[in-house]
Amino acid sequence: MNMPPRVTDRAFARIAEIAAMTGQAKSLRVAVEGGGCSGFQYDIKLDDPAADDLVLEQAGQKVLVDQISLPFLSNAVIDFTEELIGARFVIENPNASSSCGCGTSFSI
Repeated sequence: MNMPPRVTDRAFARIAEIAAMTGQAKSLRVAVEGGGCSGFQYDIKLDDPAADDLVLEQAGQKVLVDQISLPFLSNAVIDFTEELIGARFVIENPNASSSCGCGTSFSI
């Protein structure tokens, strides 16, 4: 069954930290675009909501997914991780049949 993506508490907390640091209440947009080494790639950026976005909200923080990207992110988990190589938003996507080492590109 296709479910909308889920956003972890860690990811929402990081969005709140970014808003506090920048003084801007921007939302986090997670989109899927053609390209990358595996056919599709994630585009994660701060943005304002558009009329047809799916808005995932917790404690005033928002994650946006456009209607074109939504099927590619069905049942995915949007998380934030801090590792030795750096801190970043990551997407655990059950729809991806393969992904590249950097974790930003995948194929269906």
